Amino acid sequence: MRIINAKEIGREEVERLLTKKAFDEVELSPKVRAANKKIFGEDLSAIEIVRRIVSDVRKLGDKAVIDYTKKIDGVELDNFAVDVAEIDIDSELLSSLRVAAENIRRFHAEQLPKSWITYRGENSLLGQAVIPLERVGVYVPGGTAAYPSSVLMNIIPAKVAGVREVIMCTPNANPTVLAAAKLAGVDKIFKIGGAQAIAAMAFSTEQIPRVNKIVGPGNIFVTLAKKEVYGHCDIDMLAGPSEILIVADETANPTYAAADLLSQAEHDPLACSILITTSQTLADKVSAQVDEQLSNLPRKEIAAAAIERNGLIVVAEDLNEAIDFANFSAPEHLELLVSAPFELLPKIKNAGAIFLGAYSPEPLGDYLAGPNHVLPTGGTAKFYSVLNVETFLKRTSLISYTQNDLLGVADDIIKLANAEGLTAHAEAIRKRREIL
Repeated sequence: MRIINAKEIGREEVERLLTKKAFDEVELSPKVRAANKKIFGEDLSAIEIVRRIVSDVRKLGDKAVIDYTKKIDGVELDNFAVDVAEIDIDSELLSSLRVAAENIRRFHAEQLPKSWITYRGENSLLGQAVIPLERVGVYVPGGTAAYPSSVLMNIIPAKVAGVREVIMCTPNANPTVLAAAKLAGVDKIFKIGGAQAIAAMAFSTEQIPRVNKIVGPGNIFVTLAKKEVYGHCDIDMLAGPSEILIVADETANPTYAAADLLSQAEHDPLACSILITTSQTLADKVSAQVDEQLSNLPRKEIAAAAIERNGLIVVAEDLNEAIDFANFSAPEHLELLVSAPFELLPKIKNAGAIFLGAYSPEPLGDYLAGPNHVLPTGGTAKFYSVLNVETFLKRTSLISYTQNDLLGVADDIIKLANAEGLTAHAEAIRKRREIL
């Protein structure tokens, strides 16, 4: 891994190196561009492809879904639905999936907010009603790996929130993914993927119902499709490649640090693995460990590409500087491999999830601990939150004034309405006062 010294190259250069490309700045590889040109007849950008697919699905419904699935995935579809009742969940993984599901369910149950009412004046009241969304769509990618853990993380919080119907779209009917979906409580499953699946859930087709919100990760085409349909329905976030940033002092175990860096690198050639440490010695040892451990990974080609492209070790002057760099980066996963991690916790401002200490590695959060692993990426932890129960809830204000309480504030309302030139607003109050 590349090692740089913050003192030698300067803070601005470190921050430049820590700045990630936005999800929509990712360039398509020549191989992907060539394949797309063959499909679409011209060299289109990712967003141009997505807009064409979304527009066609919106206008043509199932026909467009079928056509694009055949062109892009080489799969001929007729009936999209998977019969949930026929899914066999008797697998060797079932016991572990049940443990994970229970932990996820218990954690998210603690997040449930409550509706409330407060009284004003004699018998007037104000309040807030917390209402679950009616129908939510969950996208589960296919690709080079199956992710039953993501199925649990997306469906269970929705069910805890009280969502009436959860539908799932996935291009591959992977048995473990289907088992996780049934265990989590999915209502309907459709075997389609890509931008056409996102468009179908956003606008509905003959077979796929319209949803209020779409959640779940995907590739650049899925992410751009979610951006394109936002406003017609809600979305969770615009996620990019996976990331880990480790802040470590001289007490950190280099073997652990290297293993954790590689745990994210194996996801995707665009994944980002960064170590910021106060120890040059640790930096050298971690770099050597990454090389050693990399050679034994089944997905070593993917991990090696990620390390080559987005792997970085920064030697900081002290832990305060290390935390400053971490906050600037705003990573998806932040590990604190330091002697006193809880002392640093109040200084962390931007991170999707924080893992404290040597025995709280990132995979613990990915699979079993309970907190959600659907996290903001690409620096968006500066303003996005982790997926949670409130992702699937909306709030409605409640207002009920008595006659006397309304009269008591009538003059103020009339003055404010007139100041804005909205005389009909003022009249709606004045007429009530006149009739009384």
